[in-house]
Amino acid sequence: MRPGPLNRITDVHGLRVGHASDPVLKSGVTVLTGDAPFAAGVHIMGGAPGTRETDLLGPDKLVQAVDALVLSGGSAFGLAACDGVMAGLRAAGRGFAVGPARVPIVPGAILFDLLNGGTKDWDDNPYPALGRQALAAAAERFALGSVGAGTGAMTARWKGGLGSASAVLDSGAVVGALVAVNALGSVTAPSGQFWAAPWELQAEFGGLGLNGPFHPDHEPRPEKRQGEATTIAIIATDAALDKAALTRLATAAHDGLARAIVPSHTPFDGDLVFAVSTGAGAPADGFLLGHAAACVLARSVARAVHAATPAAGDLQPCWANPQGR
Repeated sequence: MRPGPLNRITDVHGLRVGHASDPVLKSGVTVLTGDAPFAAGVHIMGGAPGTRETDLLGPDKLVQAVDALVLSGGSAFGLAACDGVMAGLRAAGRGFAVGPARVPIVPGAILFDLLNGGTKDWDDNPYPALGRQALAAAAERFALGSVGAGTGAMTARWKGGLGSASAVLDSGAVVGALVAVNALGSVTAPSGQFWAAPWELQAEFGGLGLNGPFHPDHEPRPEKRQGEATTIAIIATDAALDKAALTRLATAAHDGLARAIVPSHTPFDGDLVFAVSTGAGAPADGFLLGHAAACVLARSVARAVHAATPAAGDLQPCWANPQGR
């Protein structure tokens, strides 16, 4: 297993990612779309999720492909980002055909960033416009860190962010991850080393390794209240998978959150993983795909925090800022 050329989810050919960020709002939107609609599944393990159109991703539901997925800040207000993405897709002639009408299929998930120091006194919800801007910006190359849905994200100790990573399996199958990290838990041990270190490839988040002991008797206390956290992610592969197999892939990928965030999947988080397949590759071993999905998601979490950058009004230090370590 090795990183793809970009070490991003867009190493899965045909996928693109776009961000829209508002530094005053301290929030933003990230959109995953593709050259064509793609199959998708989802699995939710957090106790406080915020979602849109996730029910239709069930293996027994009619729609077999989606046009985009949205990760957004803004708590429930951020679900409106999907409206802007739908508008942009409709203008481009995309969508599920129902007679002469076309309905873009755009599931989404949100994280809570309403108490991060940004200005939230809007009259009109800003998220539809941010969603459309993020769709328009979608490309193979995109930034990590304090951008898009990760703009105002926070964790227990460090400023959060937007992360991505990829892996190419020996079979040639490609697996990538995209994640907005706004967790109640910590992504680092007390030493500052990333919990995800055992899965790091090519020193992509500092190459610090991981050394113990880590005081397994420690009982963490929540730094956020219910509904104020959430890590939302997307796993993608070119392996040909149907919705049932993608649901299983999303489930396996949650192991990556548990490896990289301590604690994870709490009653206060809305932890969610989408999984998508472009279907461009051959069928692949689901066992190996699940392992790769968990690994790339753990790496993506660490990369999100590793790449975060400071901004005026921040309530937390950045991991890369020596004064904050």
